[in-house]
Amino acid sequence: MSSNDFPGRVAVMGGGSWATALAKLLLKNCESILWYMRRDDRIEDFIRLGHNPAYLTDVPFDIQRIEFSSDINYVASEADTLLLVMPSPYFKSHLEKLNVDISDKYIVSAVKGIVPDENMLVTDYMIDKFGIRRDHTLVVSGPCHAEEVALERPSYLTVGCEDIVLAEKFGQALCGPGARNCHAILSTDVDGIEYAGVMKNIYAIAAGIVHGMKRGDNFLAMLVSNAIREMEHFLDAVYPRPRQICDSVYLGDLLVTSYSRFSRNHNFGSMIGKGYSVKAARMEMEQTAEGYYGAKCIHEINYKYEVYMPIAEAVYDILYRRVRPEYAISRIADKLT
Repeated sequence: MSSNDFPGRVAVMGGGSWATALAKLLLKNCESILWYMRRDDRIEDFIRLGHNPAYLTDVPFDIQRIEFSSDINYVASEADTLLLVMPSPYFKSHLEKLNVDISDKYIVSAVKGIVPDENMLVTDYMIDKFGIRRDHTLVVSGPCHAEEVALERPSYLTVGCEDIVLAEKFGQALCGPGARNCHAILSTDVDGIEYAGVMKNIYAIAAGIVHGMKRGDNFLAMLVSNAIREMEHFLDAVYPRPRQICDSVYLGDLLVTSYSRFSRNHNFGSMIGKGYSVKAARMEMEQTAEGYYGAKCIHEINYKYEVYMPIAEAVYDILYRRVRPEYAISRIADKLT
């Protein structure tokens, strides 16, 4: 498929809330989609009920416009563009089943996580593992939550691609005339957007911990304002280029993830701040808190860059070194400026 025909036939790869929200947007502007889900029983229930049986269950779908399949190779073969929306911890296990050539496909990552064990961005992993062309990779980010997108509240998505024309075309596929309350913001900062999508989850855990500890709004405001500076310093180290850290895809996504009741990372952190062990909080969560995995990946990546990030390190210490939240947060309190 040529870039003139992009995005062609789009396949949604994943069955969670974010995948469901993005599928709903696509169906407002595209005639039909492919949809890969791992479980056949989940697909059968979706078709029978007319909605996702596990996520965003009050969002109806026109089933006649969706071709479901649990065969990832079939979906990948039939689609022109693969919209990746799996949780990052399970990303590799899904794609390890791929044995068809997808090197000519367009890849859009909405994962907002790093590939565990590899410590690679999703787009870099797809380029390295499957031979995808770099100019065929895009990213979709916030600031937004799946729940509010599905409720058709005013939402803003950022679509990133080195080719801004492709970014605009995919932005239209998501936020075209059919999606009245959705707006697409375009960017060429692909790597910066991906890293920011990982880091905001880490800082949302920190914000949740502080909330759970009842440290108050004054302290939380200081924490989040320092977190965006940490993010800026890290992005400038790993992928230096001109960017405005106050743009919505960086600061806006950090804010909505840190403060919203829909934020699974904030809620995960809040449980820890209230006294849950990390293990108990993870067991209590019904959905994946991406920041748990992101904290370890960013910590390991930062071995190379040695960026001073006391908030991110405090989260890592709490999650992986069993440092008590009271001690870890008190240790950074005097460093906030």
